[in-house]
Amino acid sequence: MPDLSHGDDAAAVNALRSAVMRLGRRLKHQRVDESLSPTEMSVLGTLARCGSATPGELARREHVQPPSMTRIVALLEAKGLVRLEPHPDDRRQKVVTSTERAEAMLEESRRKRNAWLTAVAEGLDEDEWSKLRAAAPVLEKLAHL
Repeated sequence: MPDLSHGDDAAAVNALRSAVMRLGRRLKHQRVDESLSPTEMSVLGTLARCGSATPGELARREHVQPPSMTRIVALLEAKGLVRLEPHPDDRRQKVVTSTERAEAMLEESRRKRNAWLTAVAEGLDEDEWSKLRAAAPVLEKLAHL
């Protein structure tokens, strides 16, 4: 395991953190529906990636407290973006499922963000683009550790 706390490696970690945060903020501004909070969008994204889940499972995945997730789910349900269904094994629980409207909105959001990122990436030269393309799987791995 590399020691990334000294010298050039520490500077690279700092630069990576800063760049990822700035890029993330810029991507967040490329939203389709401004009425949704970043947390609400994240919950919809989690449902799209992982499938239906209980509010408790969503709270764990999103790193929020269960009462907060209950409020988020209620807001999304009121907006017609999720529906609550009976849990197949435990009648005390509900399962949160995204609606077709949410899936269409997420797809449009992905298209808009991809178009923005494509336009920005056109400013890179071939060597920079090649390096970024090679780094994408590593960044994906870091995002899921």
